[in-house]
Amino acid sequence: MTHAQQSRVFGQRKQEHILILASGDRVRHLTVRPWMAALAFCFVGVFSIGYLLATSYLVLRDDLIGATMARQARMQHDYEDRIAALRAQVDRVTSRQLLDQQVVEDKVDKLMEQQLALTSRHGKLGSLLDRAENSGLGGKETTPLQSYAPEVKNKRASLSGAVQAIENQLAGADEPADVTTDNASPTDIPAHETVGDRADRVFSKVTLSLKDIEQKQRNRIAQLTSDAGGTADAISKVLTRFRISVPAERAKQDDSAVGGPYVEPESADDFESSLTQLDDALTRLETVRNTAESLPFQNPAVGKEITSSFGNRRDPFLGRLALHSGIDFRFTPGEKVRPTAPGKVIAAGWTGGYGNMVEVDHGNGISTRYGHMSEILAKIGDKVDRDDVIGLAGSTGRSTGTHLHYEVRQNGRAIDPIYFMNAGLKLASYMK
Repeated sequence: MTHAQQSRVFGQRKQEHILILASGDRVRHLTVRPWMAALAFCFVGVFSIGYLLATSYLVLRDDLIGATMARQARMQHDYEDRIAALRAQVDRVTSRQLLDQQVVEDKVDKLMEQQLALTSRHGKLGSLLDRAENSGLGGKETTPLQSYAPEVKNKRASLSGAVQAIENQLAGADEPADVTTDNASPTDIPAHETVGDRADRVFSKVTLSLKDIEQKQRNRIAQLTSDAGGTADAISKVLTRFRISVPAERAKQDDSAVGGPYVEPESADDFESSLTQLDDALTRLETVRNTAESLPFQNPAVGKEITSSFGNRRDPFLGRLALHSGIDFRFTPGEKVRPTAPGKVIAAGWTGGYGNMVEVDHGNGISTRYGHMSEILAKIGDKVDRDDVIGLAGSTGRSTGTHLHYEVRQNGRAIDPIYFMNAGLKLASYMK
């Protein structure tokens, strides 16, 4: 064992360190091994390092605490600055929303005013469209004056589509009612838009839609006014040929006895003026048309053979030249005779060579006579229309056979009825 504990270095024996401990009578010894020395050294080192660290902490504690507090203060300031920035942003967003809401409300008010204006106009325009339709304007006519006019059918809905346009746009429709946006592309709409921006875009489209509707109304009114005026002028020209005064001309004011203080005219927009012009044009058309319908421009015997025309002819009884003041139409015995225009019966009975004759006054100095009837079915004072039967065809008076003698007289003077019938053919294209 002693040999195992010994180590030789260059032939010398290494000395061992022995620690002797004495306590009273007891003596102990402890051999100090190398590992024990290493352990003791490590323990002393760890203790020294801990001591140094503790001493350093005690010395530097105030600095560390100050740095920590400063860092916390900086973090707190940064947090407060962030909160202030967020509050400012919230305030800006709130202010923008309030501003957008006010702008939207203002624009809604303007749109409602436009809608009310269009609704009010539609009430007036609706009645005028009814009158125009009843007058035969805007439909598929064969007359040159009206063949190019657009149809009235289904037009009223498009002319009054303001409410539908507003509803479609406020509901988020991409296209305004009655407005084509072929040039618009999806790139025109921003990917991220605010409520105010979207409101601006929507209300801009609605405004354009309303303007388009109003422009269509103006164009339609102008077209109808032109058609009504042109038709009235054409009818007036025909009436003027027969020296029949046109009611529109009779209605002109006489400036020889008028007066009063000068007052500025009432303000009215162009649309109201156009409605007034259309109303005047329709009134004039209705007046001249009613005048034309009250005159004998119809054929008293459509499809019947003319046996004797107006003018000089050889008298069938005397054999010499004589004036034939009317036109004779071949009729069958007992066939119904109707007037060529509404009027009042001013003569009904036996009248010399006319035989049984009825005379109807149509106003404006125009009257018609129906002679040689076998039976008279009207009496003086009766108001008759085109569909009323005033008698039955016969061969009374100076007649060689059953026929209808038809005369047209203006201010008591006989006029060739063929002139009136030819004028009636021209007027037929302008009548209802």
